[in-house]
Amino acid sequence: MFAITPEFKADSPNRYAELRKHGPVHRARLTSGVEAWIVVGHEAARTALTHPALRKDPAPAQASLAALGFTVHQAGVGLGGNMLESDPPAHTRLRRLVAGAFSPRRSQDLAPRVQQITDELLDAMAPLPTVDLVQAFTEPLPVTVICELLGVPEGAERGEFRAWTSLALSPPSEEQRAATASLTGYLAALVDRKRETPGDDLLSALAQQSNEEDGRLTREELIGTAALLVVAGHDTTVNLIGNAVVALLRAPEQAAVLREHPELIQNAVEEFLRYDPSVEQSTFRYAHEDIDLDGVTIARGDVLVVALGSASRDTPQQDGAPTDTLDVARATPRHLAFGHGIHHCLGAPLARIEAATAIGSLLRRFPDLRATGPLDEIPWIPGGMMRGPSSLKVHL
Repeated sequence: MFAITPEFKADSPNRYAELRKHGPVHRARLTSGVEAWIVVGHEAARTALTHPALRKDPAPAQASLAALGFTVHQAGVGLGGNMLESDPPAHTRLRRLVAGAFSPRRSQDLAPRVQQITDELLDAMAPLPTVDLVQAFTEPLPVTVICELLGVPEGAERGEFRAWTSLALSPPSEEQRAATASLTGYLAALVDRKRETPGDDLLSALAQQSNEEDGRLTREELIGTAALLVVAGHDTTVNLIGNAVVALLRAPEQAAVLREHPELIQNAVEEFLRYDPSVEQSTFRYAHEDIDLDGVTIARGDVLVVALGSASRDTPQQDGAPTDTLDVARATPRHLAFGHGIHHCLGAPLARIEAATAIGSLLRRFPDLRATGPLDEIPWIPGGMMRGPSSLKVHL
């Protein structure tokens, strides 16, 4: 068994590469303290993400998780009661109610606003010799987009969202529980306001079709769905953009290719997703019966996660080029960064648009962008399922 520590996470692409040499499935102690099977190989990952015995219902693991003091979110609290933590048929119903808002066409309609927000942030940065790119750019862009989409009013709460959501995804602690409670409380009050006085936004639309008697969204499910959209709708994109910038700082020749061939940006986003995705690990899956996964027995009640970043590095590429190098011109990069199967990321079209807009605009606006210090000293998120720089100081 190995432990996922802050040191592991800071060097996770290399650590996972070593693990893959010894097999696709390993036993690990996660940063939450939970012992789980972690899948690092591509084929085993695809199998695990769609295996009917690996479900989101935590019932078989409740006793062991409780013994560790780990509490699974309940409906109406934090990320509980939403599609990501549900199995069919509940998952099917919840996803259907939200899917239309994140279709490729709807997401493309948001592109001009995404570009406008991006330009405003870059304008604010331009007079400064150095900035923390996370604070000045990669955080506020997705936060603004998702808040406007959901109908979160401007105010102090928007500034709190990033802190609340980052902590909500971190390992259990008093601080994490307090942040989850704050996020849930704010969203519960917002949901109630949208029910009474709807606006022209996604949360209002969901609130108006929330009717517990006709089998649609209950209030608890609506709160859980709102929490999921806030967290997954921006935190993943924050780190996707940050990881991409770090990758380009480490491979300036690739940044030069994108500046010379801006038409490659869409393809480059797929390569960034493959090379260093923001969701390092999937959410928990629980074995409801004994199964064999690539020669490893996963017993009923065991917890399993998929190392999406590792599996994406292990995904065979059509061009046959090495998978451990960044190549923004790679032909149709393949990856599992958005998952696989029924829980494939619903917000993928919007994330792609935000990332392409942010990275392309940043490279055009600041051709001399460079880190202020050694790249191996960049601080990384120390725990949880996300991967990304917690700070990224650059010369503009």
